[in-house]
Amino acid sequence: MTRPAVLFPLFAEITSLPGVGPKVAPLITRLAGPKVVDLLWHFPIGAVDRRHAPPVAEAEPGQVATLTVRVDAHHPPAQPRHPYRVICSDASGFITLVFFHGKAETWQRLLPPGSTRVVSGTVDIYGAERQMAHPDYIVDAAERAGLPQVEPVYPLTAGLAPKLLTRIVGEALKRAPELHEWLDPSLLRREGWPSWRDAVLAAHAPTGDADLAPLTPVRARLAYDELLANQLALGLVRHHMQRARGLSIRADGHLAARALDRLPFRLTGSQQRALAEIRADLAGPARMLRLLQGDVGSGKTVVAVLAMLDAVEVGHQAALMAPTEILARQHMATLQPLADAAGVTVALLTGRDKGRGREEILNGLAAGRIAVAVGTHSLFQDAVAFNDLALAVIDEQHRFGVHQRLDLARKGRGVDVLVTTATPIPRTLMLTAYGDMDVSRMTEKPPGRRRVDTRTVPLDRLEEVVGAVGRALGSGGQVFWVCPRVEESEALDVAAAEERHRHLSQVFGPRVGLLHGRMKAADRDAVMAAFAAGALGLLVATTVIEVGVDVPAATVMVIEHAERFGLAQLHQLRGRIGRGDRPSTCLLLYQPPLSATARARLSILRETDDGFRIAEEDLRLRGAGEVLGTRQSGVPDFRLANLDHHQGLLAVARDDARLVLAQDPDLATPRGQALRTLLYLFERDAGIRYLRSG
Repeated sequence: MTRPAVLFPLFAEITSLPGVGPKVAPLITRLAGPKVVDLLWHFPIGAVDRRHAPPVAEAEPGQVATLTVRVDAHHPPAQPRHPYRVICSDASGFITLVFFHGKAETWQRLLPPGSTRVVSGTVDIYGAERQMAHPDYIVDAAERAGLPQVEPVYPLTAGLAPKLLTRIVGEALKRAPELHEWLDPSLLRREGWPSWRDAVLAAHAPTGDADLAPLTPVRARLAYDELLANQLALGLVRHHMQRARGLSIRADGHLAARALDRLPFRLTGSQQRALAEIRADLAGPARMLRLLQGDVGSGKTVVAVLAMLDAVEVGHQAALMAPTEILARQHMATLQPLADAAGVTVALLTGRDKGRGREEILNGLAAGRIAVAVGTHSLFQDAVAFNDLALAVIDEQHRFGVHQRLDLARKGRGVDVLVTTATPIPRTLMLTAYGDMDVSRMTEKPPGRRRVDTRTVPLDRLEEVVGAVGRALGSGGQVFWVCPRVEESEALDVAAAEERHRHLSQVFGPRVGLLHGRMKAADRDAVMAAFAAGALGLLVATTVIEVGVDVPAATVMVIEHAERFGLAQLHQLRGRIGRGDRPSTCLLLYQPPLSATARARLSILRETDDGFRIAEEDLRLRGAGEVLGTRQSGVPDFRLANLDHHQGLLAVARDDARLVLAQDPDLATPRGQALRTLLYLFERDAGIRYLRSG
């Protein structure tokens, strides 16, 4: 399928717009995006009302006014740094127009003495006189009708003038076509929403601040369009997965039972329920697409391994994909003894495997001699072929896109997909990221898992904390020291970690390791392996250690500048300790004074270790925009919808999408055809690729 021709003008490059040359195009691309449609989604954040036209004497300071004045006299500057001043008046009084740059001849041409001019800009008082510095508009009285009455104010970037951007957005709006309506007529009537094109034009023509609110009919309609496209795309992926027949894996569970006998603990109730739900999916005729959502340390990997052994028991293969090599190796360490107990062959495949060893693994997978593969994204490279892949387990789904999870599923026929995440996701955001999946939630911790003692400490007590770390190391414990996030810059994060590493190495000597995202994968793995083996006692790291790293001997976690982290991320980091049988402590170092939000965030962490409650509180405190904005959320970036305001619309969009796909799964009806256009408009390609042509 190809994009409908009616949308071609919107998906042209912005350089196709008049006035967008090689200098301006990169600025607009950085600000809004590279295509004409991106400017349609670049909404105003304010409005300048130029309708206020008082006599000069009544023009209030600090307000925008449009004044009709006579030009009385020009006063060029006495010194180069002084402003150029033009005295103007009307019957009520005088005002001085002030210009800090530009040429005298320009002002004399625009403002000839004795002429009448209309000037519009912000009025100020300087000393005892009214002034207007650099009026936004200077026109002849005859041209007054051409002045905009209300002017949109857009977000800008350095080097892009407001008037130029407004004019270019105007050119983009001329390309907005009339589109067949994709919304249900009863919904349009009930909400009082305009058509799509009218809504876009109105969004760029606010008459005042009230028109900028997210729940105005204009903005709500466009937000709903985006949410509906999101829900429809996820629904199409889900519908495709369910329409494709699965393999109906019905194992008696004897391999899983052998693995369970090897475990030093019994499964929790949460684990048993999740395994039962997965087994029911595997036995059913449709393909499984299930999310296994478990808090830090709830035992998701064990559940996934037992499901994989069921697939192997009836003659198929299984694969487990992790986002990093460290995690893949850790999963291998968990899986290997269970697979050995069950008599199942397992292999680890990462980007580092080369030569004959890699060849043997690839041949073993293709021939079916290897039953279970564990690896990184290298598993879905073209060279990797399975003999009979039936179950794909994808760990920490938020590091992979929908496309990647589908790529792994294509390595077999009717592959069942189980996705796991240790990042508890608020229910609202679940719909936008995982609306195509069934969900199992694991809320219990395995027996014997200790609660981590969490404390907040101001940064001026840093040396006391260093002393406490020394005592922990002296008693045989191991310590994580997480360095602050610095302005979303990995380079600055690394610099902070390197500086802290130098300081702590001077105190504790060579037993201090350093781990950050700019190290080579092999070097990172070597440091992590040395820490896990106990050769290093203290590991200074950036947030690369956030997910999944398992070092049972680690009993102390120090998080520097904890106020800079999100709640969910702090919870993930804390989950790296408390995995052994010794008491563990998490020290949250903060820089006073704390904002109210930061104080609330840190106190919640001290109160609870329930990741699901923490996720909901994180959403409440920071808002969906912040939670979604994190690089690892896996949730789509919305341009128009704001889940802090549009949560109610999301639920309506979900129900609407389900109804549409139940009645018209191929989007073949007139409304279905219009909804195809909607999917293209919001570039929800994951859904489009599952539609039959037509």
